Amino acid sequence: MDTTTPHRGRARHRRRDQERTTIAPVAPPGLCGGSYKPLTESDIRRIHEAALTVLERTGIEVMPSACREIFRAAGARVVDAENRVYIPRAMVEDALAKAPNQVLLAGRDPQKDMLLGGARVYMGTGGAAVKVLDLDSGFARESTLADVAAIGRLVDALDNIHFYLRACVARDIPAELLDINTFYASLSSTGKHVTGNCFSVQSVRDVAEMGAMIMGGAAQLRQRPILSITNCWTVSPLRYAPETVEVLTEILRQGIPVFLSSAPQAGATSPAALAGTLVQITAEELSGVVYTQLVQPGAAIILGFVPSVSDLRTGNYVGGSPEFAMMHAAAAQVGQFYNLPVYNSSGLTDSKIPDVQAGYEKGMTSAAAALAGSNYIHHSAGFLESMMTVAYEQYVIDDDINGAVMRMVRGIEVSDETLSIDVIDQVCRGEGHFLGTAQSRELMHTEYYYPHTGDRQRRGDWEDAGSLSMWERARARARQLLTTHRPTPLPAAVDAALRQRFPILLPPAPTS
Repeated sequence: MDTTTPHRGRARHRRRDQERTTIAPVAPPGLCGGSYKPLTESDIRRIHEAALTVLERTGIEVMPSACREIFRAAGARVVDAENRVYIPRAMVEDALAKAPNQVLLAGRDPQKDMLLGGARVYMGTGGAAVKVLDLDSGFARESTLADVAAIGRLVDALDNIHFYLRACVARDIPAELLDINTFYASLSSTGKHVTGNCFSVQSVRDVAEMGAMIMGGAAQLRQRPILSITNCWTVSPLRYAPETVEVLTEILRQGIPVFLSSAPQAGATSPAALAGTLVQITAEELSGVVYTQLVQPGAAIILGFVPSVSDLRTGNYVGGSPEFAMMHAAAAQVGQFYNLPVYNSSGLTDSKIPDVQAGYEKGMTSAAAALAGSNYIHHSAGFLESMMTVAYEQYVIDDDINGAVMRMVRGIEVSDETLSIDVIDQVCRGEGHFLGTAQSRELMHTEYYYPHTGDRQRRGDWEDAGSLSMWERARARARQLLTTHRPTPLPAAVDAALRQRFPILLPPAPTS
């Protein structure tokens, strides 16, 4: 682990070039991005310096609490009459040097492990939708615990969705049973890494115990964390939420990887100027780095940049805008400047159905974040209606979009073979055509991404197949996967122990 400076990672371009030479699949998870840079190096440094100035001059609002006393004991300037903590630059630099620059997020299936850091890109689900487009009726209804599990099974089956951050809220169970049942439904439905929320200190302890039971002990869970937790410990602008900070503190003490999620809305809870919003969110994130490293030096944290924008004509939240796309790409650059892993968003849309608007908004925002090298891109699949609704068929469509985006992240490999001098000479001298060359046959399944749901048929063939839209094809594929795909279940003895220890509400999965 490199902890020599907060601005580590100058060799990332060399590493990216080296990794590209070994790529075999068309668009595997963990490819290195970094080709899209909306900010210059000078811009990033100015944002960094401005964020440090904000922490020293404006500070963070922290109400009387153990959190405030931790800051005071470490040397931060605390003004009790203002309920503000002022964080000096040296404290930020010290915390950045202690935070790990890579974080392992393991899957129950080790082949699904993710190593966050640098410019490695992983794309997955996210959010807390309260509605689901019903696969049968097509109408929105309240989301349920069964949806949490079913979406997990769908994610397990889709190659270009790399992790499962629970996507919807189980509205059919009591609030006090929500956290443990959501994690159980997620962990039992996929072998990929699972992320969720905990809304109380006791929930954190229960979820940690559940993970330890699955992995065979607390030490094994810390070594291979199959679960992680998002924590929205700030309320923008620059204010800590007391109860949520208590939860964050417990997450750190349990040794669970945590996403420090900050979500200012430009023009509403942060400046309308996009650069100003980046300064504010960077200050919030840096304050979180300081606090977490004071509580638990070396704690596995991921910077949680989730900025959004307002439609300044109405004040409404906007998810599928070019400004949103640029800010999340810029956040990836900021994370790489600190050489800390970054969690942010893409794939949001204001559309209510899987239509053209949803497609272009999702494609634009996902490509921007991934090409910039964001590490853990949540919300990239499933969402509609500004995060209020998810749709089973949208996961299938977004898996196709993610596959194409990851192919763009992989980029173009330039080598003696791919420069194709001999192939050009061969065809131009009348020896066959390019489609029939050995090179074309060899590269057919490694150079090109082929959509599984997007249509490339000729019109006549498309009409003969029923003239189906992508939405209709995706709905059929979602039904088929939900019917046929069976993820690797939890071991029977572990499942029985979990059901005995916790009030699990989800019925046991079918055995055949």
